[in-house]
Amino acid sequence: KRKKRHRLRTDTFIRQGEWFFVPAPDILADEKAVLHDEPLRRGSGKPHMCEFLYRVGGTTVHVCRRHPNGLTHKEFKALLKQNPVASKWNWQVMQRDPTVFVRGAVSHADHATVHLGGWHRVAMNTENQSRAMASVAFLD
Repeated sequence: KRKKRHRLRTDTFIRQGEWFFVPAPDILADEKAVLHDEPLRRGSGKPHMCEFLYRVGGTTVHVCRRHPNGLTHKEFKALLKQNPVASKWNWQVMQRDPTVFVRGAVSHADHATVHLGGWHRVAMNTENQSRAMASVAFLD
């Protein structure tokens, strides 16, 4: 068990489930854009809750239960034209594949809470690049 714990925290990263947290000491986050108690999730999985989260870039997408990986604005408009009832599907606007930084406590029901003293860049386990994971997206 001790060896396994060592793999979850090194000088280069801290791991919690499918997420890696890489120290980013040079990040100067715009404090007005820092979100509090923000979920970090992949597709429709259980979210990791981040005490402080700062996101940059990404693609704006429309997400609902029927489209958990999101539709671009163009795809969303085409869907509404084809199926006007879709406008009632409880949509949320989110960012797909942004660069995300977190600090403070990161918790998840299935993992021990990690405490990050400074800003850390969030990296997803690269298993999402496999053919089996082609239908999963990083949404924030």
